[in-house]
Amino acid sequence: MRTIAVSTITDTIKEMCIEANHFLSADMKQALTDAAQAEKSALGRQILEQLQENLQIAGEDMIPICQDTGMAVIFLEIGQEIHFEGGSLEEAVHEGVRRGYVDGYLRKSVVKDPLIRENTGDNTPAVIHYKIVPGDKVKITVAPKGFGSENMSRVFMLKPADGIEGVKNAILTAVKDAGPNACPPMVVGVGIGGTFEKCAIMAKQALTRDVGEHSSIPYIKDMEEELLNAVNRSGIGPGGLGGSVTALAVNINTYPTHIAGLPVAVNICCHVNRHAVRVL
Repeated sequence: MRTIAVSTITDTIKEMCIEANHFLSADMKQALTDAAQAEKSALGRQILEQLQENLQIAGEDMIPICQDTGMAVIFLEIGQEIHFEGGSLEEAVHEGVRRGYVDGYLRKSVVKDPLIRENTGDNTPAVIHYKIVPGDKVKITVAPKGFGSENMSRVFMLKPADGIEGVKNAILTAVKDAGPNACPPMVVGVGIGGTFEKCAIMAKQALTRDVGEHSSIPYIKDMEEELLNAVNRSGIGPGGLGGSVTALAVNINTYPTHIAGLPVAVNICCHVNRHAVRVL
């Protein structure tokens, strides 16, 4: 049994909140570079180059890469041979987010009640997803989610008879309806199967998969590539001003489902697709 102090979790998440909001992950940085080279529209290339310049300035001057520093979404994969000591793990996670946003001078965007709308002042609480896995490690993924793109996300409760073509149509419908509002070029996370809530969580987690890393299921990999091509033929383009690069990736996760259902969730993220990953 390995023991980890919850204060270590707090310190780590604080650092990751600041890191994710100031520095693009390596896969996203490469994807934007590749997109600028591939974009066929002169205006689209100009926009992509401006985005890259913004990222460079953010890193050099420690300015957030986007003014919407998001609501903190935390994925914890916890080894079952770990014992946490020194307090509540969940409180430690929220404290890490609080310190990251307060000490890192990041915008506080969370309201305490969804209808009364009073700001909590420290960007807490976070949204936390737990998974218990074998071993004695903790994998932490911090994904600050801005709501320009979050608001464009959809859940479709399809019929089994809709089949694979119905799934593809649902995904393309969500992307086309999002248009420029999701700050393209976007990353499209998709969850297929499970239940209403399971497919949505899978779609959110799909956004944290590296761009260019495909599903291990052959026909899903083919679908990811097909849908990426279809999205990029939509003409939405960088900034929604037209072009050949509307999305950088379509990442699909799947799960078994009920004989009577075919849930599909589409969680869209903007061109920065912020996420940081650490293993303790």
